[in-house]
Amino acid sequence: MNKAIEEMLDEYNFSGKKGVRGKYHKTFQEGYTVRVTKENETIEERHFAAIEPDVYKHFPDSKSINEALRSLIS
Repeated sequence: MNKAIEEMLDEYNFSGKKGVRGKYHKTFQEGYTVRVTKENETIEERHFAAIEPDVYKHFPDSKSINEALRSLIS
């Protein structure tokens, strides 16, 4: 047996378990909000929306999206 597996705690043993494909897909497509409480106790909130499929074909990653948006700024 692998040494890392031997040292693994019982609660981390995932043998015989299966992940669920697409478990959070619908939730992610609806977007999500992240709230961060800073040291000065202010809360920063950012909403992230999923990219629509027709847009994703042309802008598959954040780099291409940022480049396109920067071209609109100038």
